[in-house]
Amino acid sequence: MADLMTVQYKQTGKSSNLNELGMREMQARAYEARDAQYLLLKAPPASGKSRALMFLGLDKLHHQGLKKVIVAVPEMSIGGSFKDTDLTSAGFFADWKVQPSYNLCVPGGEDRKVKAFIRFMSDTDADVLICTHATLRYAYKELAPSNFNDILLAIDEFHHTSADGENRLGALIDGVMAGSNAHIVAMTGSYFRGDAVPILLPEDEEKFTQVTYSYYEQLNGYRYLKSLGIGYHFYTGRYLDAVHEVLDTSKKTIVHIPNVNAVESTKDKYSEVDYILDAIGDVVEKDMKTGIITVKDQSGRLLKVADLVDDNPLRIEVQNYLRNVSKADDMDIIIALGMAKEGFDWPWCEHVLTIGYRSSLTEIIQIIGRATRDSEGKSHAQFTNLIAQPDAEDDDVKTSVNNMLKAITVSLLMEQVLAPAVNFKPRSRIRPGEEVDPGTVVIEDTTSPVSDKVMKALENMDNIKAAILQKPEVIAPAVTGDDDPEVMEQVEIPKVVETLYPDMDDSEISTVSEAVHASMAIQSTGGLFDESDLPEGAQIMTPEGVQEESPDYQTGTDKPSKTNAGAGNDESKTNRKFVLIGNKFVNIENLNVDLIRQVNPFQGAYEILSKSVTPSVLKTIQDTVVGMRSQMSEEEAVILWPRINEFRKEKGREPSVTASEPYERRLADALAYIKRKAQERKTQAQTS
Repeated sequence: MADLMTVQYKQTGKSSNLNELGMREMQARAYEARDAQYLLLKAPPASGKSRALMFLGLDKLHHQGLKKVIVAVPEMSIGGSFKDTDLTSAGFFADWKVQPSYNLCVPGGEDRKVKAFIRFMSDTDADVLICTHATLRYAYKELAPSNFNDILLAIDEFHHTSADGENRLGALIDGVMAGSNAHIVAMTGSYFRGDAVPILLPEDEEKFTQVTYSYYEQLNGYRYLKSLGIGYHFYTGRYLDAVHEVLDTSKKTIVHIPNVNAVESTKDKYSEVDYILDAIGDVVEKDMKTGIITVKDQSGRLLKVADLVDDNPLRIEVQNYLRNVSKADDMDIIIALGMAKEGFDWPWCEHVLTIGYRSSLTEIIQIIGRATRDSEGKSHAQFTNLIAQPDAEDDDVKTSVNNMLKAITVSLLMEQVLAPAVNFKPRSRIRPGEEVDPGTVVIEDTTSPVSDKVMKALENMDNIKAAILQKPEVIAPAVTGDDDPEVMEQVEIPKVVETLYPDMDDSEISTVSEAVHASMAIQSTGGLFDESDLPEGAQIMTPEGVQEESPDYQTGTDKPSKTNAGAGNDESKTNRKFVLIGNKFVNIENLNVDLIRQVNPFQGAYEILSKSVTPSVLKTIQDTVVGMRSQMSEEEAVILWPRINEFRKEKGREPSVTASEPYERRLADALAYIKRKAQERKTQAQTS
C-alpha cells in the first residue's frame, strides 16, 4: 500500500493553547467576529466548534440584546457536545447552561419535541434549546419566520443544508433570513457537499461573515500528532480476503464496512463482521452487559472490540460504553457501518480503514476527522481506503474505475486542504507601509483593482477546487498521464469559476482562475516551505529579471547559511517562504505565471497509481477512462491545434485515434473535431 499523500506537522501546540478567556485559537478567531448577524464558521473536526458557539451565544444573550439561542444538530448523539459547560473558571464571564426540559436530543417522539420547542419560544425563563435538524424543521412548519426575531439560530454540521429547492433546511434558513431579524451561526467541519449543489445561494452567502480555520492550522498546532497519511490499497476478489493486509491490530482502528448497496458488499453485513473479527484474531468472549467483544490477536494481546453493525438491542449498551471511554485501554477496534463518523469522538483513534469508495467528499472528510484528534502517544494518523481493483474481464469495470478515480480525487482535494494555505492579497488592498504576512501571493491589480466578489471567491477557494477535482474531464486525463496544464488553466478552471460565480465578468474570472491554478500547483508540490526548513544544499532558483537582496541567493546553488540569511537584522529574511518548482525552490515573492505553468498538480497521483497497480490494470484503467472522457471542446481544440501541426512536422503524419499513446489519441480527437467543424461551416456556406 502506498500513501497518496503524507503531511508533516510541527506540533506547535498553538491550536490547543487557551487565551485569558479560556478560548483556543480557533474559538478566539470566531469570537472576534461575534457582532456579525450572519456568521459562517468553517473549521475542522476537533477544533472546538461547539464551545466556540457557546462563547458566541452567551455574548449575544448578555451583550447584544438577543433573547434566546437555538442549537440544531444533525443527530441526537451530537447534542451531547452542547451540554452544560463550565466556562467561568477559565476566564469567561458566564457558564453555558441548558434546562433539561429543553434538551430535545433525547429519545422520544417528534410530536412531544415539537410541542416543547414551541413552548420554549414563549418561555421567558428559558434561553437555550438543543434539538436535531429534524425537530427544527417540524417546529418551523408550526411557526412564522417572525417568531425567530431576537433569536440566535445555530446550525451545526451546516453542510447538511443546500440551496436546492427540495432541501427543507436550506429553505428554512432562507425564510428566517428574509422574515426576521434573527442572527445565524452556521458551523461546518467540511464545506463540501457530496453533490454539486451549493450550500447557500451566492447572494445569501455574501451576507455571511466567514471565519475559516484551516485543517493545516489545526493539525500544525497540535501537541502530539505529527503526521497524517492518506493511502489506498487495491484488492482483487472479495475485500474480506484482503482486510488482514491493511488491518494492523496494534493501532487503535475504526473499520467502516461497505454499505449493503455498494459493489464491495457481500450483502450480508453480519458475516462480514465475523470475517473481520477472525482477521483480528480469536474471539475470547462477549460481555453481555456492555456488548464489548474481547479478541486475542496473533501477538497474544487481548483487544476490546465494539460492533456497531449489529443493530440488536445490545447496540445501545455498546454506544453507552463508547460514550464513557476515558482512557486508551478502554477500546481498541470499532467495526461500524453508518455510525462512528460525524461528531463521533474517540481521541485515541489512529487509523480509519474504510472499505469501498464513499460517494460524498463530506463523508470522507468526516471519517478522516475521526483519526485526527490530538492525543498523547499518537504521533501519526492514517486513513486507508480499501478499493476493488478494476478487472478488464469484469462487467463492473467502469464502476470500479470510476470509484478509483473518485478516491484519487479525494486525495488530491485533501492534499489541497491539509497543507499550509496559500493566501492571496491584491496590491490595491495593501496599505502603505503594511507588512504582508509571509506566504502571501500578491495579486498585481493597481491598474484595475479587484472587486469584493473576487475577494469572496478567494476566501472560498476550497469549494472551487472541490468542483474542479470532481469533473471527469479534469481527473480522467490526470490518471491516464495525459493531462494538459494549459487546457486546465485556460479552459477547465475558468469554466468552473464561471459556473459558481455567474455574475463575474471575464477579468474577474481570469483573476480567480489564475489564483486557483497557482494555489493548486503550490499545494501539490508540498505547499510552502519556511526558509529555515529548506533541506541542506537546496537549489534556489531566481527567475530572470529578479534581483534578490541576499548574496547567497544570487548563486542559485546553495541554501543560505542560518547566520547571513538574516543579514542586516532583517527579520523578514528568516521568515521567507519558498515553493518547490521541479527540483528547485523559488521565493514565493518571485513566483510568476510562467513558473506555475511548469507544475503538473496531478503528477504525484499518477505516479502513485502507476506504482500501485500492474501495467495491465493501468491499461484497463486508461482505456476505460478514455471512453469516459467528455467530448472535445472548442476551447481545448484551439489550444491543441499548434501541437497537432508540430506533431505532423515531427512525425510526417497525422495523429491516430488508435495510437497506444494517450497524448497522440487526444491530438487525434482534436483534429477530428476541427475537421468536423470545418466541414460543418463549409456545408453551411454552401446552403446559405
